[in-house]
Amino acid sequence: MRQIESMKRIIITVDGWSSCGKSTMARQLAKQLNYIFIDSGAMYRAITLYFLRNNTDIKDLTSVIAALKNIQLSFQINSSNGNNEIWLNGENVEQFIRGMEVAEKVSEVAAIKQVREFAVKQQQMIGEKKGIVMDGRDIGTAVFPNAELKIFMTADNEVRVLRRFKELSDKNPSIHIEEIRSNLAQRDHMDSTREVSPLRKAEDAVVLDNSHLTPDEQLQLALGWAREKIQD
Repeated sequence: MRQIESMKRIIITVDGWSSCGKSTMARQLAKQLNYIFIDSGAMYRAITLYFLRNNTDIKDLTSVIAALKNIQLSFQINSSNGNNEIWLNGENVEQFIRGMEVAEKVSEVAAIKQVREFAVKQQQMIGEKKGIVMDGRDIGTAVFPNAELKIFMTADNEVRVLRRFKELSDKNPSIHIEEIRSNLAQRDHMDSTREVSPLRKAEDAVVLDNSHLTPDEQLQLALGWAREKIQD
């Protein structure tokens, strides 16, 4: 299979709702295929982190545009764990972008047209040589509408809430599950109703509902789809 995969390289997009495990699955899929994994959500989180740190008024487009000019994003391999992690202006910010402060603002920041244009341009440049797996909310519809394989991930709402709660409570034991439930509902609404590139399933996307799948089961399902496209 490695021979086939090295002969043809494709673009795989993984879109879907928050806390469906998109990044985890996309990262595992990229590793299995020896592809580059690009976490688009991390890009928007890093931009949000910069705005928070620098008190950027996201209601003021002049301030937003000026701030974007000072942002440099890149992905680098962490030698200790092998993960492709986000760097903001020369700093590894992976550990700073996953907290509630960023989570509460990222959908609002990502809805800004100028922010999306900034991020999409960088994402498309990364994807020019193909051989990538990228996850997000509009990757298969807006960033790479011609991607060979588009996966749309979903899961039952309560499953998503519990997954997110477990992820954050390990780092912050004082967090309450109702806070998580409210945050996810707010993000779902913003992601699906925003004016610029709202979250929606591409017409040619395959749906992966992982409510009752183990991580390995969903990975094997996605790998099967990928290998079919690679052999086409």
